[in-house]
This record gives sequence, C-alpha cells and structure tokens, in this order.
Amino acid sequence: MAEILTQNEIDSLLQALSSGAIDAESVKTEEKTKRVRSYDFRRPSKFAKEQIRTLVMIHENFSRLLTSSLSAYLRTMVQTEVASVDQLTYEEFTKSLQNPTVINIIGLNPLEGSMVVEFAPNLAFAFIDRLLGGQGDYDGILRELTEIEQMVTKRVVMRMASSIKEAWNNVMDVEPDYQGMETNPLFTQVIPPTEMVILVTLDLKIAEISGLMNLCYPYILLEPVLNRLSSQFWFASSKKSFTPDDINTLKDRLKEAMIPVDVELGKTEISIRDMLNLEIGDVIKLEQTLKKPLVVKVGKEEKYYGYPGISQNKLAIQLYGAKIKGGEKDVK
Repeated sequence: MAEILTQNEIDSLLQALSSGAIDAESVKTEEKTKRVRSYDFRRPSKFAKEQIRTLVMIHENFSRLLTSSLSAYLRTMVQTEVASVDQLTYEEFTKSLQNPTVINIIGLNPLEGSMVVEFAPNLAFAFIDRLLGGQGDYDGILRELTEIEQMVTKRVVMRMASSIKEAWNNVMDVEPDYQGMETNPLFTQVIPPTEMVILVTLDLKIAEISGLMNLCYPYILLEPVLNRLSSQFWFASSKKSFTPDDINTLKDRLKEAMIPVDVELGKTEISIRDMLNLEIGDVIKLEQTLKKPLVVKVGKEEKYYGYPGISQNKLAIQLYGAKIKGGEKDVK
C-alpha cells in the first residue's frame, strides 16, 4: 500500500523542490527502483490480515460465551478476554509452554486434524477446587494432574468446547470431539514442528486466580474454511433467516411461557391515620364504579378490559376488549 504523506511532509517536499535541494528526476528514478521485502521461508505467512481480523472477532465472541458459560458452571465470577492472536510455528508454540501443563486435544468435525486447548495448572486446580466445593484456591505447587483431577478438568474443557462450537457457528457448523489430555508439551505432536498455526491467547481469571489459556489451530485444520474467514462472510452469515418450522417452534415455546396476570379492582386515597387504624372487617371505598370495566394487567402492562364475576364458585374476570397501547393491535 502506498505511503500517505502528512500535510507538513507535503509542504516540506514542495519547499525542497522549489529551492533545488532535491531534483524531481532523482525522485522519479528512486520510485522506479524495486523495493525488496524480506521473507522467511521457515515461517511462511499463510493467513491474510483480514482472516486474522475475522479470527479475532470469532474469539471475542467466544470470550463472551465462555465468561457466561463458566460463570454459571463454576458458580463464581469468571472473566475472559482475548489477549493476542498470532501466527507462528507449532514448535515455537510448544517451546513456550511450561512443563507440566494441561494440554487438551480436540477435533472439530468435519474438519480434518485437531486443535489444542492449553492452560496452566493453576487454572486447572482452580476449576477442580471450585467444582469440589472449594473457593477456587490454588496452593502454588506445580504438579501433574491425577486421573480423578483429569476427569474433572475434562468436564470443564467440554464446556469450553461447547462455546467454541457456538463461536464458530457463523463460519461453519463444527462438532467438537475430545481426543485426549497431555501434561508434557514434548509428547503432544499433533502436527509437524515446522507447520504454521494460529495461536489465540486469552486472559482467564477465576475468583482470585488468573492465568493464560491458549487455543492453537493448525493451518491444515483451518485451510478448508479460509475462504470463509472474511468479515463480509462473517457478518452475512450472522443474519440468519427463520424457516417456517423455526417460527412454529418459537410460537410453541412462547405458548408454554408462564406470565403473571393481575386484575386491578380500583384505586383510592386515604390518610396515613386512617390506614394505621384499619381493622379486619373495615370497608375501603374505591373510585371504581360497577359500570366501569376493570383493567387486566399482563406482567406490568395494561392489556385488557373485563368485568368481575363468579365461575364455578370462584372469583373470575370476563374479558370484553383489549386496551390498545403500543402495538397491541397485532396481538391475537
């Protein structure tokens, strides 16, 4: 992309041309010379900037989903945010990890290959302590997880996998498949060491414990969906159209929703003295007349009119009309 000059740089360039400090021909000759850009064949750039921006948006959405999901599951405040999104080799990723750590291998069907979800042991122990009734504390001892601790941690990772599936829903329908857990980075050879990966780092905080969580996507895993990693495709797919079946399902669910219905018998005003002197059997005269219909409230909104009566020896209200207020004409 061509360099854009500021107004001060333009003024300085015009002044230099006027004074003869620089020659216009020399400027043209310099522009014709080829510019060389360094390229490292050991670390080829396989992801375009727009694709990385889309991955940032996907995982910002994943961060919000994970915050609500883990907060409800662990019953404590969980905060997550995207720290960085980079592309590097798989060897660089594994060398940056501590030993021991918690590495989870997850497949994303129907995509070929596996991704890696890694987080520090202090986060794993915070998960375990919280699920087993503790406050989410960590004693600071760095050790490998026992088999029972691995099973508890796997449940948390599966909750994370559900959020991954929902975050990728705008790009492609994927089905996470838990494939295993490792604690030594050297034993987790998902792809060749020189293969490029996308590394998404999130800052995760559980109560007073905080740490980093890494999501590693190999290039061979994302290659089939690279053409979908554009902002246009991402926003277009987010605008979902409802089918008739979806609308009918939504109507059925709304019919099952429970809402409070109240009838307002009337209003009046009395003094505080009279209110304090009220006793059982006293009569309060309301401003409501017998000929005037009562107001029926659905939730906090006034929706219908009706008259009081008795049905099967119980107090009842007979509706006779709707109170038009803010779009209720369309309610049937």
